[in-house]
Amino acid sequence: MREIFGAGADHLVGLVEAIGVDQWDEPGLGDWSVRSLVGHTGRAMATVIDYLSPASPTPGDEPPAIEIVSARDYFVASMTTPDMAGLNREVHERGVQAGMALGSDPAGAIRVGRDRVVAALDGVDDPATRLVRTRFGVMALSDYLPTRVFELAVHGLDIARATGVDLELPRPVLEVALELTVAIAAARDSGPDALLALTGRGGWAPDRSVL
Repeated sequence: MREIFGAGADHLVGLVEAIGVDQWDEPGLGDWSVRSLVGHTGRAMATVIDYLSPASPTPGDEPPAIEIVSARDYFVASMTTPDMAGLNREVHERGVQAGMALGSDPAGAIRVGRDRVVAALDGVDDPATRLVRTRFGVMALSDYLPTRVFELAVHGLDIARATGVDLELPRPVLEVALELTVAIAAARDSGPDALLALTGRGGWAPDRSVL
């Protein structure tokens, strides 16, 4: 999964390098500009770095118990938080702030982020036993990484659509994102409709989502 995540990060770098200098303030996604959308997408890398840099444990502390057992359950937990409106506002504002933090050289900032996260992951012996404390609970890094591949894939497509950049999403990244999308749909009682739509037996409304 580290290699697939790295391919998603490389794809983001390629997208951002192709964005025109006059496109950064154009519409990106929803209320986000292209800059904010790229900033939000870059957080798929930044959060991995943050979660791999926890405070040193107190001697004698027991290791934390796993609370989230899969990438699917991570998204289900995120979508059942008591204050969804507040969470959405936070996500929006973090995207705006992350976009501003890209500074005058967004492509350079994204490249640095890619290099940092790849180095951080290279330092992990076994992602299946390395635990990370996410916003929604403690989980194995091996289960958290597919959620970041999903973010890189979906928002990579968003960036491409917003900017007209033609850069194909790596197939392994696409496959992980699709597999996770189907799992989320099934967990959210949208599985039958998703299956019908994907096999040409019914359409979804344009604004409908498994998320």
